[in-house]
Amino acid sequence: MGPGKAELLEQVEATGSIAKAAGQLDMSYMRAWTLIKTMQQCFKEPLVMVVRGGAGHGGAALTDSGKQVLALYREMEQAGLQASKPAWRRLQRMMS
Repeated sequence: MGPGKAELLEQVEATGSIAKAAGQLDMSYMRAWTLIKTMQQCFKEPLVMVVRGGAGHGGAALTDSGKQVLALYREMEQAGLQASKPAWRRLQRMMS
């Protein structure tokens, strides 16, 4: 799990579509689908539920597990930013 996969999950949730999510992120559908399949294999429960074809042309949504994983990732991201603030300030003072 990393920033790109988190963005992909957010876009799937926002758009309701893997294809639209991929388009929003300027990536191919195949790349997005590959990343989702990889995430599906890495977790005990599926993160994305996919509905194929039909009158509504299919769609995708995050499962409850997907929403939890995304929230936990964002929580970790914020904690990391908070923890690195003092070092970042010292680094900025060294810059011209």
